[in-house]
Parts: sequence; C-alpha cells; structure tokens
Amino acid sequence: MMKRTTEDIVIDVIVFIIMITVFIATVYPFYYCLVISFNEGIDASRGGIFLWPRKFTLENYKAVFSNEQLLSGFGVTIARTIIGTVLSLFFTGLFAYSLSHKNLLFKNIYITLMIIAMYFSGGLIPYFVLLKHLRLLNTFWVYIIPSLLSSFNAIIMMSFFREIPNELEESARIDGANDLTIFFRIIFPVSSPVFATVALFNGVGHWNNWFDAAFFVNNRKLKTAAFMLMELMN
Repeated sequence: MMKRTTEDIVIDVIVFIIMITVFIATVYPFYYCLVISFNEGIDASRGGIFLWPRKFTLENYKAVFSNEQLLSGFGVTIARTIIGTVLSLFFTGLFAYSLSHKNLLFKNIYITLMIIAMYFSGGLIPYFVLLKHLRLLNTFWVYIIPSLLSSFNAIIMMSFFREIPNELEESARIDGANDLTIFFRIIFPVSSPVFATVALFNGVGHWNNWFDAAFFVNNRKLKTAAFMLMELMN
C-alpha cells in the first residue's frame, strides 16, 4: 500500500467537507418540509422551526387525506402530467426536428416568430378570450393543448438535433425511410438525453401548475392538486 501524504489527507478532508455540505444543502429542504408538516399551522407561520416540530400535530395530514376533492385533484394532476408530457414531447420534438434542417423554407421566419412568442405575450385577457373561442375553458384539455409546444424546449431540442451527424439521416433516406420513420427510428433513440431533460421540465411544470386551474376551470372535479393545496393552505 502506498503511504498517504499530508497533502492527500488534506485533500480528502476538503472533499469530505464539500460533500457533506452539498448533502445537507440537498436533503435539508425535504427534511424541513417534513418537519413543518408535523407542526401546528398557525405556530409554523411564526417561523423559527429548523430541526424538529415545535408543536407536534397530525391535523395537517388529517385535513389533507380527509379531503375527497384533494384526492381527485391528485388524479387530475397525474393524468395531466402524463398526457401533457408525452404529447408535448411529441409535438415539440417534431417542431424542433423540422427547424433543425438547413434547407427548410422560411426557416428564419419561423424561428423569429417563435422567439417573439417566447418573450412577448398577448396578456391574460386575450389568452382567456382565445381559450373561450377554442372551447377549452372548463375542460381537461385546457391543461394539455396550450402546452403542446414550448419555444424554450424547442430551442434546446434544436441545438441537440443539429449536433447529430447528417450521415445518419442520409443513409436512412437511401433505404427509403420517410421523415417520421427517421424521427422515431433514428433521431428519438439518439436524442434520449435531451428528451429526458425536456420531459423533466414538462413533468415538473404540469405537476406544480395551479394558475390555469384557478382561472380557466370552474368545475371542482377538474381542479388540480396544486390548486387544491394552495386553496387549503389559504
């Protein structure tokens, strides 16, 4: 065995301290949420709780699990997250794949419009009127259809698709593959890292979103868990 020098020991200690710090910074927020969940609500609003509950109670969990609407809200949220993520990956992926081709007609116009739409919005009222004319208000699809295409995610996918060698696509076309076959048989398997990243973005966004449930849905059976929890806490 090689004898460890003082320098090796110092480096190991520094690495150990850094890893412990990162571990605490990563785990403590989850532990803090758990501690707060077991503390009486009004008392928790005073702050000053760090390591364990100051006034232990199970009333918070009783309020959550006894609320039937909240349980149905979790069902809506799960369905929304799965369906919305899968469909968004499909449409955003196809859109980004088409824009990644150099020979696409009016490509610069499409990209310009996409960037403008990403940075500027028509506002809440025009958006509400649009959803009303599309007959999406107070339906489950108001959670899905508006989020089918994300400009930000499309830019991420475009950047990844451009790095894929053109020879893969050209060889597939020689074998008679069309664009959809190339996308699903070649581009999708090769691009699994970027699809996984975008799926994570979409999934978290759908799971945490309460805004559309608050303004575009009146039916209590279609309310999401995020909205129900916010309403319950208020």
